[in-house]
Amino acid sequence: MMLIPAIRAWWKEQRQRQSLAQTARRLLWTLWEFARESTPEQRRRRYGDMDFDWERRVDTTGATVGWRSRLLGMFHSSYQPTEPAAFHEMMSRLPINFAEFTFVDLGSGKGRVLLMAADYPFRRVLGVELLPELHRVAQENIARYHSELRRCAQIESVCADGRDFVFPPEPTVLFLFNPLPEPGFAQVIVNVENSLRQCPRAFYMLYHNPVWEHLVARSPALRKIGGTQQYAIYERAR
Repeated sequence: MMLIPAIRAWWKEQRQRQSLAQTARRLLWTLWEFARESTPEQRRRRYGDMDFDWERRVDTTGATVGWRSRLLGMFHSSYQPTEPAAFHEMMSRLPINFAEFTFVDLGSGKGRVLLMAADYPFRRVLGVELLPELHRVAQENIARYHSELRRCAQIESVCADGRDFVFPPEPTVLFLFNPLPEPGFAQVIVNVENSLRQCPRAFYMLYHNPVWEHLVARSPALRKIGGTQQYAIYERAR
């Protein structure tokens, strides 16, 4: 994903919803926020999520993401690895036989969620990441990941735009950690609806940091079955 085209697309998208002055102010705020997050103090703070990596000899921290991918993230979705405790809490709320389901993470970054999902007996685990740098790291993490807890043999990361992803026709658990701006997230929900219409099946969605939850609430295809302020859980509406 190229930086200048990404900024142009962001600018066009913003201008469709707000004035020139509002868009310019938002651009300046985004660049200021990027500069603030690039300071040595903020980088040291990001190293606070290293426990998972030390234990498993992988690299999923946000502290080592290159400046180009971090800047692209400011105009798309910033990389932030999921806390293991939060992930396992969400998984514990799923009323499913894991072996029957494929796990999909849209916006999978360096692959931390993919590795944690592999500790459950899913039929397969699939990540979709837009930024090539993060995708490459995810592939390296998958290749080196060895754990006595691992129960899923098939883990894969693909480099693609989550808005264009075609969901597999089998029973699915979809994981989202606020991976897209509002218009992109709305497109993902439309894609979910179309997929379930074409191939009705068991389908669950774990939405971590549910900023755009109002978009899911409008969908006739999904029904909320649980959650907290930190996440929401949905299933296919019957």
